[in-house]
Amino acid sequence: MGIKTYKPYTPSRRQMTGSDFSEITKKAPEKSLTVSLKKNSGRNNQGKITVRHQGGGIRRQYRIVDFKRNKDGIPAIVMGIEYDPNRSANIALICYADGTKSYIIAPQGLTDGMKVMNGPQAEVRIGNCLPLSEIPVGTQVHNIELYPGKGGQMVRAAGNSAQLIAKEGKYATLRLPSGEMRMVPLVCRATVGIVGNIDHNLINIGKAGRKRHMGIRPTVRGSVMNPNDHPHGGGEGKTGIGRPGPSTPWGKPALGLKTRKAKKASNKLIVRRRDGRAIK
Repeated sequence: MGIKTYKPYTPSRRQMTGSDFSEITKKAPEKSLTVSLKKNSGRNNQGKITVRHQGGGIRRQYRIVDFKRNKDGIPAIVMGIEYDPNRSANIALICYADGTKSYIIAPQGLTDGMKVMNGPQAEVRIGNCLPLSEIPVGTQVHNIELYPGKGGQMVRAAGNSAQLIAKEGKYATLRLPSGEMRMVPLVCRATVGIVGNIDHNLINIGKAGRKRHMGIRPTVRGSVMNPNDHPHGGGEGKTGIGRPGPSTPWGKPALGLKTRKAKKASNKLIVRRRDGRAIK
């Protein structure tokens, strides 16, 4: 989709940009595939805030997206491309030959009236979902499973795609958008193509209120807090953080600390990390 600008009738409008929604062909969501979304504003079951800076925002309906794509051998027709407020990518409403409707992540180039299909016998075509064993090396894919039958977990954001680099033994090697090279079982499924809405990252929010509509509350820097509120706080005027390195409000190291477990089971499947180093 393209990016639209606005007439600067307020200072915030001068910088603000938004999507022109040129890919969108259907406005109202499919009622049978939507559920109400309860807000918790970052609070757990005790009512305590466990994730800061969440709250408010416009009310949303959750669209039930089919990440598993396990209805095999039945062709489906694309009925429309819709906006989804819960993700950066657009979604496509498809109707199978037996009348079942479902939502899928809309890849770039998918339009109304096109046919998509799932399963090993499907063609290698945009929007089709196949096991990695049936996809040629070099193909760009998205919505990739990590465990057979669990549904796509990787590469679902707008404009993203992974490239199938190699197939050897029981595993396929993928280059992910981060640059990481990772092995995935060949029986896992992936959808052919690049996720649509590729200009999403170019949008300029423009003003604080628009962020509040998204349910995101303000973030205050630690250096402007008091010493009892943050390790970086206190001091006269602008002062340094006074510590060996930046830290969280609870004193834990921040910005660059590796948090991945050294003995995590999936380490053996990572060929090269996103920083270019090999996993030891």
